[in-house]
Amino acid sequence: MRISENVRELQGSATLAITTLCKAMRAKGQHVIDLSAGEPDFRTPDFAAQAGIAAINQGFTHYTPVAGIQELRDVIAANLAEYAGKPIDAAGIVATTGAKQALFNAMFTLFGPGDRVLLPAPYWTSYPELIRLARAEAVVVMSDIESGFKLTPADLDRHHDDRVRGLILNSPSNPTGAIYTLEELDSLARWASERDVWIVADEIYGRICYTEPRAPSILQLDDALLERAVLVDGASKAFAMTGWRFGFSYSEPALAARFAALQSHITSNTSTPAQYAALAAFKSEPRVEHAVKAMVAVFNHRRERVLSLVRKYLPDASVVPPEGAFYLFFRVDGYYGGDITDSVAFCKRLLEQTGVALVPGAAFGDDRYVRLSFAAAEDELVEGIRRIGEALAVTAANG
Repeated sequence: MRISENVRELQGSATLAITTLCKAMRAKGQHVIDLSAGEPDFRTPDFAAQAGIAAINQGFTHYTPVAGIQELRDVIAANLAEYAGKPIDAAGIVATTGAKQALFNAMFTLFGPGDRVLLPAPYWTSYPELIRLARAEAVVVMSDIESGFKLTPADLDRHHDDRVRGLILNSPSNPTGAIYTLEELDSLARWASERDVWIVADEIYGRICYTEPRAPSILQLDDALLERAVLVDGASKAFAMTGWRFGFSYSEPALAARFAALQSHITSNTSTPAQYAALAAFKSEPRVEHAVKAMVAVFNHRRERVLSLVRKYLPDASVVPPEGAFYLFFRVDGYYGGDITDSVAFCKRLLEQTGVALVPGAAFGDDRYVRLSFAAAEDELVEGIRRIGEALAVTAANG
């Protein structure tokens, strides 16, 4: 079959592929412990869900402006201004069908053939494919466990040339949970500003932070450093609203208008009821803060438990305790051998032998690692890590 060059090399989402395989195994009656999921295992808070239901009941089910209803954009701007400590122009907000569409809008608008985009690795699995869709080239810049999976301007300098037009930043990171400090963000932003490089900052996990109330944001930097920056965020993670498909971008209003123009030919506005649900989620109200803090507290408890279990059952695993998000990224290439030559084969064998699903590190640009999600019930985490530890102990014993 002859297909367009636009998608000929495009790869499907590895995380969704694992989820699909888990569902197929469960449909056959097999007991699967799925530690691959990239979504909170909580219900959407009632205040957001009821707002969406009320919108449907009130007939708010028609088109809205492409960039979103004005009240929602105003509320998001006020929310951003509160933690940025500066005014935020609602004209720079574009509501999107999930944060993934906001990323697509940014990359498709800012980059094109001949452009190069610096991509810190490990990276979220969709970044290289989104860059590819823009006909640009992803330039992978590796980080390592010794640096806490974070890059410096010196690291970026080694990969910079006059074709580099973009830098992707994801903090807190999926898959590592690493968080850049405000000082580190400032140094990276100054590096980009001096070279006319756009920053696309994905802060979707910003409120799932274990070291402070909220992860540092590029919005807290000097305005002069934000002239060539796009912030991407949404409701999926902090408000357990993955299925509602609500995200947004914030940028200079003139660029936001470009994003809206592009989106008008792809999806038009995001779901109208989802916009009203998000309106309730992004209001600065005590019930909202309580819901977020309660969920993060549970994640933090699981994080401590998972780290303890890994030390017990996987004493040789190399891991940096995640500062944010809800993943543990740990190294397993010491267990490769025979027909297990990479992380994909490793995860497939583990799933077949133990019924535990992880995501191979190859999906994130580092084939030595795997990702474990602790967005799962605690008893499943305990049993899953125990099974992994026992299986790997047998593998090690057999040489």
